[in-house]
Amino acid sequence: MQTQIKPSKRFGALIKFSREHHYGLLLVWKIRQGIKKNIAAERIADYTLFFFEHDLRTHFKEEETALFTKLDNDFPMLKRAIQEHQTINTLIDAIRADKKNFHMLNAFANALENHIRFEERELFNYLQSNLSETVLIELAEKDNAKVCDVSENWNDKFWN
Repeated sequence: MQTQIKPSKRFGALIKFSREHHYGLLLVWKIRQGIKKNIAAERIADYTLFFFEHDLRTHFKEEETALFTKLDNDFPMLKRAIQEHQTINTLIDAIRADKKNFHMLNAFANALENHIRFEERELFNYLQSNLSETVLIELAEKDNAKVCDVSENWNDKFWN
């Protein structure tokens, strides 16, 4: 049986990214709840696109500019993370083009969940173990933005 890598206690700037991941996993849960409750795909898609524009797009950009630049361009985990960001962006484009497609919503939820689990269990653990404490503190000091739940600004709570 394969041992599953678990996320560890976060340090400095990684805390903010992990908190944002929590809201990403809530999005996955909401999509799956909507599908399970047979909610119209368009309602789920509208929220997914809203969440992407108000949370995930910025989250990806911040990871790529603040964290990923600390890694060598040829590092396999970096390549994987960037490829997964691109895949998720492609799925968002597909959802935007066809808001009635449950398959795309499910594919997006699976891709996002797998990506977050990879970052939390592997990439962030690597960063925390291999970046100097000075770099981690420096990243934390640059990033004081408050993490919030963007769903508070959304009226159609189809997942309830």
